[in-house]
Amino acid sequence: MTVSVEVAAIREFLAGCPPFDELPAETLGRAASKVQIAYYRAGDPSAVLDYSSPRLYVVRTGAFEVRDSEGQLLDRVEPGGYFGYPSLLTGDAITNQLTVIEDGLVYQLDGDLFQALRSASRPFDRFFNRAHANRLRHAVRFREQSYQLTRRVGDIFSREPVVASADQTVAEVAKLMTTERVSSVMIVDDRGRLCGLVTDRDLRIRVVAEGRSADTPLAEIMTTNLVSVSAESLVFEATLLMTEHNIHHLPVLLDGSPAGMVTTTDLIKAQKTDPVLLIGEIGHQETVAGLQQVSRDIPELLGSLIRAGASADQVGRLLTTVTDALTRQLIHQAMGKLGAAPTAFTWLAFGSQGRQDQAAISDQDNGLLLSDGATGEDDSYFKALATYVNDGLDLCGYKYCPGEVMAITDRWRQPLAGWKKQFLGWINQPSTKALMHASIFFDMRCVFGDKALFADLQQTVCNTARGNEIFLASLTANALKLTPPMGFFKHFVLEHSGEHKHAFDMKLRGIMPINDIARIHALAAGSTEIQTLARLREAAANRQITLKDARNLIDAHEFISRLRLEHQGAMLKAGSKPDNYLDPKTLSSLSRHQLRDAFAVVTSAQAALRVKFTRGLM
Repeated sequence: MTVSVEVAAIREFLAGCPPFDELPAETLGRAASKVQIAYYRAGDPSAVLDYSSPRLYVVRTGAFEVRDSEGQLLDRVEPGGYFGYPSLLTGDAITNQLTVIEDGLVYQLDGDLFQALRSASRPFDRFFNRAHANRLRHAVRFREQSYQLTRRVGDIFSREPVVASADQTVAEVAKLMTTERVSSVMIVDDRGRLCGLVTDRDLRIRVVAEGRSADTPLAEIMTTNLVSVSAESLVFEATLLMTEHNIHHLPVLLDGSPAGMVTTTDLIKAQKTDPVLLIGEIGHQETVAGLQQVSRDIPELLGSLIRAGASADQVGRLLTTVTDALTRQLIHQAMGKLGAAPTAFTWLAFGSQGRQDQAAISDQDNGLLLSDGATGEDDSYFKALATYVNDGLDLCGYKYCPGEVMAITDRWRQPLAGWKKQFLGWINQPSTKALMHASIFFDMRCVFGDKALFADLQQTVCNTARGNEIFLASLTANALKLTPPMGFFKHFVLEHSGEHKHAFDMKLRGIMPINDIARIHALAAGSTEIQTLARLREAAANRQITLKDARNLIDAHEFISRLRLEHQGAMLKAGSKPDNYLDPKTLSSLSRHQLRDAFAVVTSAQAALRVKFTRGLM
């Protein structure tokens, strides 16, 4: 039987889409002949979904967003994806909304055809039931995560602020605190603006312990160098502020005037996520042994985040936040033993900690940036500080860097002028070794210390790299040596021997190429962004790459990173040492298909990178 060119094209496309690829050839041919075709333009206000007649929509080209009745994003559907099936499965009325993001061609299967295919093929039926279940789980997780990550400080305090004036006495404020049953009082000036804070701890230390009179004015004992937040600040941000500054009371302001008070107890009650509790525990440890004990909970933290359905980006940020907290606490401990630093300094984090995308396997990549006034005698202090911190991080599970990129190494503990000279050398004379360093050192972030010192170095690096064609071309050529593990016929290219036979390195062959792409675009633009996804979004905003390419790379990064985290989580649960090697045979056919798509996105982006930047080597 002769079929039209149009039907043949539909059949060929569907044959490459799970679960249509599971249908017998004859069934697939009949289905293709009954498909209707529709074209939609981006931004077209007319409805795409036929609310009176549910059907299955198969995206041939373009991009669409599916949102629920409350506007929450449920899915973004691109070529080879589907929408419309939930109502076909449940019989419920259509309530979701659909937006055309990019002009698209869509194949439509009516309800009778969809049900016939379900009856004819168990894999077909199972695929859409699983897809519906996954979407429901995603919707629930999305709401839970949004609630936890977007909850505001204003949501967790209920009473009016307790205030006093600076000319009131200790006796008066003590009586006020007792009556109101609070552990702190905010001090306001004549205009009602916050000017100080008195806590029960202040009364013990600054009044009783020092033998002061009960008639002492509050102005003499109140804390004036205050940290505060607005009612619109995130609860998570408030928690990090209190941890970083080792405080237990955080004033909440509205236009400079007190709106309420958040205490450590409030945050513990409001936050049920492990990262918050873990960071709080870190801030209370006064010894390396104590930090070592707390850090043993990090693998369980990773497991709980994976089980909660947190995105790979969220997991990376939270794990890095824990690493930052450990680093800062070790620095505080070291300075407690060594005394105050003799000159300004900045503790630098490089690599994955710099990008805030750490996973279960993280060694150390760090350095010390000193002010140009630092002397040789000063360096003895900083070497001792670096030794304490690097050794402490190793004991906490962050192993010494195999390449010795650590503050304890003399080369990576330098004054500002030395660091500038190092970076300028790498950029202006991009040797093979310099290009190898790029994946570590050009992703740097200030974890502790003088932020102005760091900003000076970062700005020098950004200004020098921006538009430097030879450096960018060399960097690109080096980055393109890491390619996704896909053969010519879309087969996975795996290790043929050794411990990881029949597997591939997800970090080396999947995540790092995307990091490289984002880094090169950031350096080309002179951007100060460090985190990979932020760099890609900025590149799209600056029209260095298209919005579609940026979204595809972000999705690919998330998908591969998520596979990596799930793999590492499973190994930790089994009591094994986590690694980055994945055997594709352990994945479902759908996941393997999605992984191929993710690798195709990276390959395409690398090709575009080659065209754009390697002309500097021609």
